[in-house]
Amino acid sequence: MLAKFIQEQRKKRNLSQEFLASTLKISRPTYMQIEQGERDLTITEAKKLAEVFDISFEGFLEGREDTKTIVKIEGKKKQKREAGEEIRISIPQQKADKFRQVLLYILKKVGGKPNIGMTVLYKLLYFIDFDYYEKYEDQLMGLVYLKNHRGPTPLLFEDLIGDMVKNGEVEIIKSKFYQYPQTKYLVNPEVEPDLSILNGKEQEHIDWELQRLSDLTATQLSNLSHKDVPWISAENSKPLDYESVFYRTSETSVREYGNTDED
Repeated sequence: MLAKFIQEQRKKRNLSQEFLASTLKISRPTYMQIEQGERDLTITEAKKLAEVFDISFEGFLEGREDTKTIVKIEGKKKQKREAGEEIRISIPQQKADKFRQVLLYILKKVGGKPNIGMTVLYKLLYFIDFDYYEKYEDQLMGLVYLKNHRGPTPLLFEDLIGDMVKNGEVEIIKSKFYQYPQTKYLVNPEVEPDLSILNGKEQEHIDWELQRLSDLTATQLSNLSHKDVPWISAENSKPLDYESVFYRTSETSVREYGNTDED
């Protein structure tokens, strides 16, 4: 259990709950809820704890100690670092570029709607990816999604958005949707997505998903994702399995399966 692992790592390093709460910029009672398994970690919090404990992010999520992992994107030049025997996991540049263009396309098409904030975007990306896999048994973006108490969370999102903000492609706006705080992402009007990275079937699928889901609220989409087998079958803070889409119920399945019963 991740909560127990966090507690063990804190005690092993003689760290106080107050120190880790301050590091995560949360209150001590809120931090105590994490160690008691009553509150899920955000991706940012999980990354910060892994950094404090000096273990890889993947190892942290799996509740094990191992060598620290550096994630890099192939094709981009990185400044050399003294890494010792660190393990490196490569994210293909093609996948990162495709995610960027799909995100730009989504934001251009529906980002201006009042309900489209960070949580809704997370769920749109999730259903685009997992529904496509169920339909065609192939990956569209193929992102890694973690099980969060609000629903599936795309692992690469924060890093990509940060890069897009630095490049002037996207602006982050803090607003409210009804009485709830909302983080919106507005695309620079001069920036256009490169749709050559998508084939016709992929773009048609994205348009279909946006048409059926983009008017739903964050709560409605979160509730829908909570009924989906990939989210139900995953452990907290662990990656969702694409293969589990083939065990979906009729409520979330998007594929018409032929009758395999023999006469």
